[in-house]
Amino acid sequence: MGKKIVILNGSPRKNGNTSALVSAFAGGAESAGNSVEVFHLGSLEIHGCLGCGGGHSGRDCPCVQHDGMDRIYPAVRDCDVLVLASPLYYWNLSGQLRTAVDRLFALEEGGENLLRGHGRASALLMSAEGSDFADVLTYYDHLTEHLRWKNLGHVLCGGNWDPGDISGKKELDEARALGASIS
Repeated sequence: MGKKIVILNGSPRKNGNTSALVSAFAGGAESAGNSVEVFHLGSLEIHGCLGCGGGHSGRDCPCVQHDGMDRIYPAVRDCDVLVLASPLYYWNLSGQLRTAVDRLFALEEGGENLLRGHGRASALLMSAEGSDFADVLTYYDHLTEHLRWKNLGHVLCGGNWDPGDISGKKELDEARALGASIS
């Protein structure tokens, strides 16, 4: 039986280079019998964490705020694999993705911790104009270690600016292969 995969696409460009990596990964994952749900964060209204401590994992919508995260929480709660996809912005994930990741904390609050562990795995997909991914990889490695997620790896593709610059690059094949490797 296939895995449930959720992809959080933090690119503001719906048809940009990060989305091309997401499509390649999703195609590979679906070819291996997995189900894939993609959330394009740029089209969802997601507010920053209030730091209120009022979340509770036992609620359908665990956060006190009700916005685009209300669609994401149930999918993440039930997934086997969470994929973070983003362009590289100032040596880190995009603000859209960082905000969503911060808000996932509500799944750790209150009752049962529904984010940490649970046999969950993760992968990272990134595109960038440059090629210095060192800082974001440090963050991602710390995140997966803290959350006790199996790190399935990453596909990082530099040298992209305009939408479509990624076309024909080997990283698209790598993303497809990474998705297909999940079973």
